[in-house]
Amino acid sequence: MLFSVSVAAQQSGSIEGTVYLDDNVEASGVTITASSPVMPKSRTVESNAEGEFKLPALIPGTYTLTLTTEDGISRTVKTRVLLNQESTVSVMMAPEAEGADLEEVFVEGQIIQVGGEATLSNALGSDVVDGVPTGTNYRDMMKLIPGVQYTQNAVRGASAGGSGQDNTYAFDGVNITLPMFGTLSAEPSNHDIEMVSVERGGANAVGFNRSGGFSVDSKSKSGTNEFQAGFEHKIMPKGFVGETDSGVKATTNNSWTTMYASGPIIEDQLFFYGSYYGPRSDRENKETVYGDVKDFTSERDEYFGKLTWAPTEDILLNGSFRTSERIDQGGSIGFFEADSVSVGSKSNMEIVTVDGSWIINDDTTFSAQFTSYAQEGADQPDRLLGGVNPSLEAGLAINSLADQGYLTVPSLVEGEDEFNAFVQPLIDQYGYVNDEGEITGGGGVGAYSTIWDQNFYRKSFEMALDHNLEWGSTSHEIHIGFQWNEGEEELTSLSNGWGAIAVLGGLETLESLELDPATFVSSADPASEVYYRASIQQMSLGIDGAPVSPINSFTESYNFEVNDKIDWNDFTFNVGFLISEDILYGEGLREADNFSGFVEEAGNKYEMYRVDWKDMIQPRLGVTYRYNDAEDTVFLNYAHYNPQASSLARAASWARNTRRSLNVYFDENGDYLAYQPARGSSGKVFQKDMDPRLMEEITLGTTRNVMEGLNVRAHVRYRENDNFWEDTPYYTPSGWYFNNPESIPEEVASQEFYAYTYDEMVKIREELPTTSSYVIAQIDGAYTKYWEASLEAEWFGDRTYLNASYVRSRYSGNFDQDNTTVNNDQAVFIGSSNLMDWETLNYWDNREGTLTGDKPHIFKAFGYYTTDWNANVGAYFVYQSGQPWQIQDGTVFGYSPTLGNDTGAYGEKAGVRRSDAHWQLDLNYTQNFQVFNDYTLNVRADLFNVFDRQTGYNIEQRLRAEDFGNPQSYFNSRRLQLSFGVDF
Repeated sequence: MLFSVSVAAQQSGSIEGTVYLDDNVEASGVTITASSPVMPKSRTVESNAEGEFKLPALIPGTYTLTLTTEDGISRTVKTRVLLNQESTVSVMMAPEAEGADLEEVFVEGQIIQVGGEATLSNALGSDVVDGVPTGTNYRDMMKLIPGVQYTQNAVRGASAGGSGQDNTYAFDGVNITLPMFGTLSAEPSNHDIEMVSVERGGANAVGFNRSGGFSVDSKSKSGTNEFQAGFEHKIMPKGFVGETDSGVKATTNNSWTTMYASGPIIEDQLFFYGSYYGPRSDRENKETVYGDVKDFTSERDEYFGKLTWAPTEDILLNGSFRTSERIDQGGSIGFFEADSVSVGSKSNMEIVTVDGSWIINDDTTFSAQFTSYAQEGADQPDRLLGGVNPSLEAGLAINSLADQGYLTVPSLVEGEDEFNAFVQPLIDQYGYVNDEGEITGGGGVGAYSTIWDQNFYRKSFEMALDHNLEWGSTSHEIHIGFQWNEGEEELTSLSNGWGAIAVLGGLETLESLELDPATFVSSADPASEVYYRASIQQMSLGIDGAPVSPINSFTESYNFEVNDKIDWNDFTFNVGFLISEDILYGEGLREADNFSGFVEEAGNKYEMYRVDWKDMIQPRLGVTYRYNDAEDTVFLNYAHYNPQASSLARAASWARNTRRSLNVYFDENGDYLAYQPARGSSGKVFQKDMDPRLMEEITLGTTRNVMEGLNVRAHVRYRENDNFWEDTPYYTPSGWYFNNPESIPEEVASQEFYAYTYDEMVKIREELPTTSSYVIAQIDGAYTKYWEASLEAEWFGDRTYLNASYVRSRYSGNFDQDNTTVNNDQAVFIGSSNLMDWETLNYWDNREGTLTGDKPHIFKAFGYYTTDWNANVGAYFVYQSGQPWQIQDGTVFGYSPTLGNDTGAYGEKAGVRRSDAHWQLDLNYTQNFQVFNDYTLNVRADLFNVFDRQTGYNIEQRLRAEDFGNPQSYFNSRRLQLSFGVDF
């Protein structure tokens, strides 16, 4: 089997081959018919003058090829088509002896790309997906990708030549990477994934690949002409999860229920597939000082439906719809909080895809796809205060504070008699009974304070035309494709009632609070005593007393690609390019004829920044030389990428000014005195004519068929990234470095301003008063480098499969986007992180070195064995290096020794330390029982981390932190998952 990236825009693969006569002469005019249980209708083509044929746009699955010559000679060949891969077969059409059986050649699907073009692509068939212990989530599939580190991150992806936000994830061809943030949605599962494909590098100009890391796609199961159905129930109760090394026992019970059905609606024409997925979790929450609290529960219901329709042999259509709803209750109740303040969450997901292909003739195919993805999520209180409508005129209802928001119950203050007299009734009403039997303050009652509603949407349309032609001694597969996609984030940050309420009790006056006169709003006497303060989101209490609308941010991208795959003798050349245009849209400005080009207008959508076509021409060049009867290859590839993901559509949007919290102050009667906007981020202007982020990559490799069933691939690869964008002060660091100005590189210090001069910023601030002193600028001198040497091997036996890979790599540079927060497993802004924000956070501040995502050694081995007694044994093993880290110490830069000054301040060269290496073994065993001929009962056990290797990572780097030098996270302890199912 030879594999290369498919040229189809839909979820498909293809077959190409050559037909020979018995004297090794190419056979023209041979009819080739491809049929499969997953294809409603068969596909038929004829071989050309060179005996070559191509069957594009096939649904992945096992195919029977029937080849018939004009004089009646017939052959039957079986082959496997994998997702986004091209299967290659060669068939000898010698006449059969009378009475002899027809030749049958069965070729299994391969993961290692033997003899393919110069791309680093892999494909996992359903046998591997089902046969190896992987877990229940789409994210768990990433552990199988050769060369990609094993990670337990819940938000960020694995680092593989880029940061954890540089990858692209697709589910049934739908891009489910969160728009702008570049992370994977938490919701997708893998219960009905049939195949997975991945491209790690060496991309050609097919598939619109702009990923700065790796690109993953998957295909769901499809219906056939045979009716099938099944049920499965998995369990992992808390007793099946091992105790951590620190003595913490699991408290959560987990279970998963799956049902599916598939079959024909119209035989040989229209198939259906449908499934249900229902994970459940529950935990018994401990009693707090206020008494019993509700237990934690999480319930999710996901439904999926898919239709496959072939109205003719030349037209194939697919349509699917997936919807999921998850509701969590009873989370985050502290020991000193009442049951009523618990917080839950709600998440909805919808994925729609419609795709089709039209085989115009044997040489030309047209394909198109439309997809829509929606991920709506909200963290919301279990108790919603819907009857409370905050307004400055109405004030605070002090007789029912626990019904107004989250009340922090005050405590008595020694020596403050008047204060104590004021708060004692509140303590009596809302306090808790301590160990001495006395009612005391300090707890939390009421309701959780904030409602955080964050929704993501993505729509995409793409189409492609593929044409084969002969030109002299060369053959060409020409691909032309166009893609449009739009990503959107809708953010609403509201308060539950008045939000968080604190009792100041008259200890402060408006004057003594020393509020910022630039933003402080009040008509009260400065000597007025303040008794209550409410911290409320501005969206719930606008400046003028009216609610503020949600923040909507958009990215829009247009991509056009051309690729020519040229075959000449023993060489294959891929020559092409991808050209793109990206547009960022924010809210809150309107175009104007002035220096900045804008005036403020709340709620108005405006074009924030455009990266033109001429700035994103991305050439893709590859060459493959086939030798040893075309069984082995040497390949070379150059690829140029302009990664798309950017958070700036929101991070720099003027509408961010509305997502601030307000501190509202009240007198002893709850009447309004004043408000002060809390410090928050604001909109930013852009440096003009920036170059887009650039990644260049070169790959050199070879593939070899060592023996029947054993294939290897070896390669070396180099990547370099630069032209990073970040928010930074508009003036150069020489204006804001107080302690170590001599550390600034000369080429930076010599520039007075990053983007605008002082006078220009004065003009901008006159026109846009709420602008930040920061701008979005291209950071000259920021870079990352990645190289790897890889060896991969794959062996297929009669009942055995084994895949093994080893990668030696280094990820270095001075711009580490994986280490910008204390807890780095977050969807942090790309282009607006803490990098370049201030002294100690710049790329020259000890940040040259090894980056957080570096894993110099990664070894993976996985596979399965089918026994004589109808059982399957699967295994997965991984060994990888630890995580680089460095001491963070602000005193190195002249700051006082505090925890805050340590945060982000590299006190030594980046990556000079490393956490412990990690290895683990996962096993599974599946026993199948045939019952009544048509029923299969199966019992399965998956044991993860067999040897209970709880290796620590995510080291606390801040020198003055209590746990400095200790891991903040650990690999999961040993855990067992059991499942019981039936298929018929």
